[in-house]
Amino acid sequence: METTTTRARRLLAARDSGATLPPLTDADPGFDLAAGTAVSAEITRLRADRGERMVGRKIGFTNRRLWEEYGVHAPIWGPVWDSTCHDAAAPLPLDGLNEPKIEPEIIFRIGATPRPGLAPEALLACLSGLAFGFEVVTSPFPGWRFRPADTVACGALHGALLPGGFHPVAPLARQLDGFRVTLWCNGAVAGHGDSSDVMTHGPLAALAHLVELLAEEGSPPLAPGEMVSTGSLTRAFDVAPGQVWRAELDGLDLPPAEARFA
Repeated sequence: METTTTRARRLLAARDSGATLPPLTDADPGFDLAAGTAVSAEITRLRADRGERMVGRKIGFTNRRLWEEYGVHAPIWGPVWDSTCHDAAAPLPLDGLNEPKIEPEIIFRIGATPRPGLAPEALLACLSGLAFGFEVVTSPFPGWRFRPADTVACGALHGALLPGGFHPVAPLARQLDGFRVTLWCNGAVAGHGDSSDVMTHGPLAALAHLVELLAEEGSPPLAPGEMVSTGSLTRAFDVAPGQVWRAELDGLDLPPAEARFA
């Protein structure tokens, strides 16, 4: 039976090289969410030891419309690194990102550490900024075939974050649970989404869930300056080099997001 460290090193090597590997649960059907969390924590340690800096967290599977498609039944989270956070104005190379998919997301910036159980108004007061952008997710498991524990182990399938500019929260607070998004690829409409697709009550509910989950796991709480990407507002769509993606919001006064892939 592989150790936590061995599994972590194998997953990190696959991430670094763009290699694929079978889900961990194939070899060990007893590999559960707690084991996946331990592997993720070890990968975090390994990445920090080699000089990478964690700049935020991503929340995955907050959109309940995706649960049946991917066989999951609850949100998960993973770290965002300085090495995976990219300027949306520059084309993003897809080399090394296995079967990449794009997700339009609301991204918060933390101003003060939120604690579990805060009312929405108090949670909003912990934020220092609000942005609209994209996450690119990637799977080392071919065909996006996995169980929830596998996705937790590999950092919630995080590949890259492309945040837009951050804006003050207060003028936009009342719009966070009643907006829609339209997504285009190369000028053609690819999909639509609604804020209520994210945890029923929108991105702030996803943040509240993350705060509770971190406390339950005993994971480090959110720190001032961290970014939190709150989950896809639409289906996740395959991306390829040469594509240009654009997302526009209706009902939330943030600029459109755009991403180009090389």
